[in-house]
Amino acid sequence: KTKGLNTRIWCGQLIGRMVQYNFKKITVVPSGKDFIDIILSRTQRQTPTVVHKGYAISRLREFYMRKVKFTQQNFHEKLSAIIDEFPRLDDIHPFYGDLLHVLYNKDHYKLALGQVNTARNIIGKIAKDYVRLLKYGDSLYRCKSLKVAALGRMCTVIKRISPSLAYLEQIRQHMSRLPSIDPNTRTILICGYPNVGKSSFMNKVTRADVDVQPYAFTTKSLFVGHTDYKYLRYQVIDTPGILDRPFEDRNIIEMCSITALAHLKAAVLFFLDISGSCGYSIEQQAALFHSIKSLFMNKPLIVVCNKIDLQPLEGLSEEDMKLVTEMKAEAAKTIIAQGGDSNDEGVLLTMSTMTDEGVIAVKNAACERLLNQRVEIKMKSKKINDCLNRFHVAIPKPRDTKERPPCIPPAVLEARAKANEEKEKRKLEKDLEEENGGAGVYSASLRKHYILADEGWKEDIMPEILDGHNVYDFIDPDILLRLEELEREEGLRLDAEADGGDFEMDGEELTEEERGLLAEIRRKKNLLIQEHRMKKSTAESRPIVPRKFDKDKKYTSERMGRQLSALGIDPTAAINRARGRSLSRKGRKRERSLGKEGEDGEAMDVDDEQSNKKLRTRSRSRSASRSRSKSRPPGEVTPGEGFKDSAQKLKALKIAKKSVKVRNKAARKGEADRVIPNLKPKHLFSGKRSIGKTSRR
Repeated sequence: KTKGLNTRIWCGQLIGRMVQYNFKKITVVPSGKDFIDIILSRTQRQTPTVVHKGYAISRLREFYMRKVKFTQQNFHEKLSAIIDEFPRLDDIHPFYGDLLHVLYNKDHYKLALGQVNTARNIIGKIAKDYVRLLKYGDSLYRCKSLKVAALGRMCTVIKRISPSLAYLEQIRQHMSRLPSIDPNTRTILICGYPNVGKSSFMNKVTRADVDVQPYAFTTKSLFVGHTDYKYLRYQVIDTPGILDRPFEDRNIIEMCSITALAHLKAAVLFFLDISGSCGYSIEQQAALFHSIKSLFMNKPLIVVCNKIDLQPLEGLSEEDMKLVTEMKAEAAKTIIAQGGDSNDEGVLLTMSTMTDEGVIAVKNAACERLLNQRVEIKMKSKKINDCLNRFHVAIPKPRDTKERPPCIPPAVLEARAKANEEKEKRKLEKDLEEENGGAGVYSASLRKHYILADEGWKEDIMPEILDGHNVYDFIDPDILLRLEELEREEGLRLDAEADGGDFEMDGEELTEEERGLLAEIRRKKNLLIQEHRMKKSTAESRPIVPRKFDKDKKYTSERMGRQLSALGIDPTAAINRARGRSLSRKGRKRERSLGKEGEDGEAMDVDDEQSNKKLRTRSRSRSASRSRSKSRPPGEVTPGEGFKDSAQKLKALKIAKKSVKVRNKAARKGEADRVIPNLKPKHLFSGKRSIGKTSRR
């Protein structure tokens, strides 16, 4: 009894593992080089690193034995995780076992896991041997040499299984992309020749998005979708196309379909393209049906004639119709084998995925057949006896012959009748659209259901709203009259300006001489504007000409002096300043002005006979004081700064200095600096750091 109980518990755990197995949870398998780096760096970080030859020999042995044991333990944990997480083909469901064998070759898969297991055992033996040798180490050098040899041999073992680790990583990546198929749930399996409409049917009845193309073998692997029927969830599997050829000649894509047909308890839909547009005749498809009919045993089978929009079933030739009838008879045998009636209705169905005709009927028939079969199997099992003991169906007995119909108040009956009448009379927007010209002509009114005091207000033009106020509420009724008055006043003002031709400035009339100067200034300004516009228009194509090639002599100091003299201004200071700038550009030091009055231009009147040597001597002796004396005091106002007087400028400087005080205390770079510095960066304050630079971590 105990043995039987343990067997049942183990089977239950195995079934639970089958259903809940998730290949996406398998951890990444590192390459051989990465594997070694991970283990050795962990050993370096999590074991002591400081040792001196002055330590007692027992302490030295313990130090290096700890490193060897720790490294072996880490290797053992990582390799054990790889072995345990990959599924064992003998323990999982036969469907997954055969599918993995088809995709990856069971022998190679077991060999790779076996090599990993062997490496784990070898590393354990190496650590055991070297720990025994370390017990007899008589010096620091010998203990260290034994530790290096132990770790080196462990790394060599990992390097030898690098191809197996790379192979397992490729398998892990491929297995993570496999669909999550539950072998024990309600399943509908779609099979048939390529390009007969299997994926199109899958997209119609589920929310899956399988690629559909007008050529064979578009579907190259199993695809899973889900649909509902009678509040139950059904799993729909789309299989790749199968060709009628010997079992040994079938490729991996076809073998995926064969594996699903062989191991899944599902309702099978065999798709038949009666139009021949798939590139295969009905005779070829019938031959495939008879070659794989052994896989349909004990499964609900429905033959689906697809693409009836291209070729109706009634329009087939006698030979083709005979082949279809034979397949129908074979499908009917599956009903009889399951103990059902000999009635063959629902075994042969027609549909078209292009027009959706018969698609839902095929899905419902398959779900119903599968549901009935599962119920019958459960009723025949021994578990049903345990369940029936818990159920009791109570059937009330009539106490007399008097009828007692349900009592519904008359008001409720009237309300129901009124609601039904309104529902029948009410026209939808779709009906109104068809009556009034169809889409693009009829425009639905969004205001018809507004609840207003007056029904006539619904189509009124809505006033515009600005800042939450109705614009029309603020319009002056006399606005047009006021506009006319303003226009009349503007006209009078313009006429007055046209009559009075005298120039005025600040309310005062100009003299004849000032008027002439003003006209000359305006003329000169217009000339400059025109010249600038010409230069701007030809800027891309105009070459840059140095001033020494200026033929018109537009930029000479003599011409500037003549123009300033004509205006009644002394040009001496300006000419000296220009000459001083030109000399300084050639390398000569500029003549320094004497005193504060140089800023007003009067310091340019320096005696030319004064030598540059004296100027340099005076400049060198008074350089520090001169630099300080030339700086302006903080309160001095210069034109263009926008201050009224020095008091206002000093007040502004004080406010500005006060405003940045908080920012300067917080060591901010500017107003936009929001950086919160990390006072103790983790990479500098965690883990073991040896003596030397720490920039690597």
